[in-house]
Amino acid sequence: MSSLITSEEISYEADIVWLEDVDNLDYVRQSLDRLPTRGTKPVYHRDGRMVGYALLSSYAKPSRSSGTFRRRVFWLLPHDRDSAPHGLYAKGAPAEAVDPRTLAAGIKGYKTQRSEGGPPSTAMQELGITLPL
Repeated sequence: MSSLITSEEISYEADIVWLEDVDNLDYVRQSLDRLPTRGTKPVYHRDGRMVGYALLSSYAKPSRSSGTFRRRVFWLLPHDRDSAPHGLYAKGAPAEAVDPRTLAAGIKGYKTQRSEGGPPSTAMQELGITLPL
């Protein structure tokens, strides 16, 4: 779950590679996966599709026990809002979801009104105010 990802766990991120244009996505799911490399495109083993992944700096050290690196992977499932706009997540978002506009290397991101499926109030729209959740 994204809420369980700490800043320390992603402190060695150098960049995020997006495989799709995230400007059209209200949210992406994120997880920390154990991967064999710091920077190549990871193999994807979930339903749905991978939309991005983190690259680690050369300072990132592998796990002593497994030799793997913990890297963030960003993904969507077939029943997520981008594919099923009137489905399960028409309002609300999965626990591990964040607004991709709030993500950067080393920054875990957060939910926003947009990622939760609700527009800001009329007053907020008129003032041009958007707030993170």
